[in-house]
Amino acid sequence: MLRTTGTRSAIWGAVWGAVMLGVVPLVVSPLGAQAPDRSSPPELGPAPTLSLPPISERTLANGLRVIYMPKHNVPLVQVNLVVKVGSVADPDNRPGLASMVAAMLDEGAGGRSALELAEEIDFLGASIRVSGGRHFITVALHAPVSKLEPALDLLADVVLRPTFADEELDRQRRQRLTTIMQWRDEPRAIARVIYDRTLYGERHPYGRQTMGTAQSMGAMSRDDLRQFHGRYFVSNNAAVVIVGDISERDAIFHLERVFGGWEAGAVPEHRFGEARQVRRRQVILVDKPGAAQSEIRIGRIGVARSTADYYPLLVMNTILGGSFASRLNQKLREEKQYTYGARSSFAFRLMAGPFTASAAVQTEVTDSALVEFMRELNAILEDVSDEEMTRARNFVALRFPSRFQAVSQIAGALENLFEYDLQPGYFNNFVQNVLSVTKEDVLRVARQHIDPERVAIIVVGDRSVIEDGVRALNLGPVRVLSVEDVLGPPPEVSGN
Repeated sequence: MLRTTGTRSAIWGAVWGAVMLGVVPLVVSPLGAQAPDRSSPPELGPAPTLSLPPISERTLANGLRVIYMPKHNVPLVQVNLVVKVGSVADPDNRPGLASMVAAMLDEGAGGRSALELAEEIDFLGASIRVSGGRHFITVALHAPVSKLEPALDLLADVVLRPTFADEELDRQRRQRLTTIMQWRDEPRAIARVIYDRTLYGERHPYGRQTMGTAQSMGAMSRDDLRQFHGRYFVSNNAAVVIVGDISERDAIFHLERVFGGWEAGAVPEHRFGEARQVRRRQVILVDKPGAAQSEIRIGRIGVARSTADYYPLLVMNTILGGSFASRLNQKLREEKQYTYGARSSFAFRLMAGPFTASAAVQTEVTDSALVEFMRELNAILEDVSDEEMTRARNFVALRFPSRFQAVSQIAGALENLFEYDLQPGYFNNFVQNVLSVTKEDVLRVARQHIDPERVAIIVVGDRSVIEDGVRALNLGPVRVLSVEDVLGPPPEVSGN
């Protein structure tokens, strides 16, 4: 460090000496030069276009779909294997089964224990991550090109040959029971559980928690996991996304080697009726004595990912509560200082997910915050300014290309082609589709999908402080619940 500093000092000394001797002319701004205008931010340039390399799709002889895109600037490969199954397939008497299967996939596979598997993955400089949701389970491999072949062998073992060892199942069970116990002290978790249940009911898969219940976890067995895995983990119910420094020919060769023998099967279909939309405004207050904040959730059933209004809804929600500069955040955080952040979102899923406006607010301003929420939900139906339109479109459009930098990001995005049956051109057309959204589009979808008179309002907080103020707003009938009403009795957590 001292050496570097000395070198820089010597260089600047030489330059300054040359200047003083007249060898290097000083550049001096003319006296009449105009100072830069810093009264407002510089104008944004045009939104960058996204132009991905060609995306190839093909299907192997066993029905396994392959989505491939090259990216040759770094010697890495990302392989995401997606199985079309999630918590929506949970049996009624085993909620949380899909989530448990996902959690157990990398806890021992191919004759290796969980520790042995982890050590082999680390030795290759690779990583394998498993995630599970309501509709899909993804096993993601990130590996150097030079180690791809042995890394794919490990990936195949995790997907096709998990051990489901009893001791690992017991450990997972204890961890989850502990998590459910902790929910009782987390107003945010309590709000999530009762919000989903209120919108969808307990018979709809979106009304249940993906992790399951204490009762179902206690009843799960190794055989339950094996049967679920055998029923849904079949080649024609899955897709592989592969992105990185590998040719398509080599990618197919490697995938055929490790997954070519994976058998197809008949996949059970699950049909659910449409969830009933909220018909009138209602308030549910969950008493959490001593809570320093109140968790607020306001919403109704939204739309599926397949909606034709996807782009207008993205822009509209950005204006309402989808960015830091949104109306909800500016009002409740910046102006009123009720919260650290207020937001809204549409959960775009295979079936209609919820529209939600939410915040954690100071207990003593719970009623005032509800007033501001309702005011903004009504105001978005009336008008939006040209400035808001420009800002929201740019916010969505300018951020999109940044999702395609790392191979893991790209593979995660390309999963959508399989999950939501999108066309390969979706990505290259995204920015233009967002910039084409008009003010009329935004107002139309707001009026169609946001109805402040027909929303569920969930408040989790200290009843002794907030109840009178909430009732005085006359937002609708108020139902008071306890934490136990929402989560049931505390689970018993045994073992180490």
